[in-house]
Amino acid sequence: MVAALTHILGIHNLPLAEDVVQDAFCRALEVWRFRGVPENPSAWLMATAKNRALDLIRRERTARTFAPELGRLLNSEWTVASVVQDAFLPNAIKDDQLRMMFSCCHPRLTEEAQVALVLHILCGFSVGEIANAFVSSHAATEKRISRAKKVLAASKTLFDIADTALPARLSAVHRALYLLFNEGYHGASPESAVRADLCQQAMRLAALLLDHPLTALPATYALSALMCFHAARLPARLDHSGDLTTLSDQDRSRWDLNLVADGKRLLDLSAFGSEITEYHVEAAIALLHAAATSADNTDWNRVVSLYDLLMKIRPSPVVALNRAIAVAQKEGPERGLEEIGAIAGRDRLTDYPFYSAAVGELHLRRGHVEIAREHFQAAVALARNPTERRFLEKRISACENGRSTRTSMPPSDRPSSPAAPAHNSLPPLPPPARSRRSRESADPTDERQKGCSIESA
Repeated sequence: MVAALTHILGIHNLPLAEDVVQDAFCRALEVWRFRGVPENPSAWLMATAKNRALDLIRRERTARTFAPELGRLLNSEWTVASVVQDAFLPNAIKDDQLRMMFSCCHPRLTEEAQVALVLHILCGFSVGEIANAFVSSHAATEKRISRAKKVLAASKTLFDIADTALPARLSAVHRALYLLFNEGYHGASPESAVRADLCQQAMRLAALLLDHPLTALPATYALSALMCFHAARLPARLDHSGDLTTLSDQDRSRWDLNLVADGKRLLDLSAFGSEITEYHVEAAIALLHAAATSADNTDWNRVVSLYDLLMKIRPSPVVALNRAIAVAQKEGPERGLEEIGAIAGRDRLTDYPFYSAAVGELHLRRGHVEIAREHFQAAVALARNPTERRFLEKRISACENGRSTRTSMPPSDRPSSPAAPAHNSLPPLPPPARSRRSRESADPTDERQKGCSIESA
């Protein structure tokens, strides 16, 4: 509704559009309490918002300016009703949501601000929900969204999909949806390690891209395929007690085979064109995991090769960490530790709990119980929610019993330094967790945001 109303009222009146939507919901609370919930609540809300918008335009069209491209039509009583009516037609709403998505990914905004705007405007998340999802304070998140809305207001109109800037903006949209899905699949929310609602919203918005001929490009299909493969595993990410399960320990009978089939279809459709993007490679890795009957039966040679390719396309410490874990699955824990020790920019991983957990797991497999325990204890100190903390505490208990499990985090690429480090230069214990304040000011491209491929648990 906000997107449709913004199209009518103008992006400079975004707060006014949000007020109309909020007013419609408040009206629903009043009316439904006495009359009951209607058969089609969405249609009722749409009709209420439409009528409120029409009343507002008639009342304030002499005092306000609305959408520039609709100015004359809104000023005439002969056309204003039909303009508002047309804006709420299903296809018009989809087009406006798509335009709003591109507007939210304005080049002047950081990735974090782009995702926050998408969640707030297009998904209806409150400031508090967004703050929890990104481990930020309510005040900081509110300021971030407020500043981002000012940037939007300065752009005068919603982004035109036919604009020549579409390719660059589409790349930002892909990235924002990728980060949004990743936050749901393996995020830092203090409430839960898995937020299926965020994943669903990312997939819904990606579907809008697929429905438009100018945005249904190979990268869009590949990103959608990647989301499908990972969403298929969501039912098994938590066990019946609500605890995280590793990929190798997941009950694969709980995976959603329909989503796996959708992912395969979308990945096939992504094959046109000559460009291979990071989304193609990550989707191919996810497909190898989806196709394997167990971790032991996974084609780790191909997984490592794909991470090598991913490292060339978009290198990052997390990609390198994931690759090192795949190497450990293929060649043993010692080789995995060597690869971790060779990661360039490894210091950027020290606040990521599953970096310490991965190092601890590999040491445990080698029989270095005390070293493993120290790394797991460091990971517990960095845990971002109770679910992660319980998972990591179980790994400490495993040290007491001297047993390991084959933890699987989809790998990453070749480390920058091919030379394996000596044993005494293997990853050191990470420093204590930083305060919330310092975490909020961290690099927005940190490891937590580096991709859906992270399968740390």
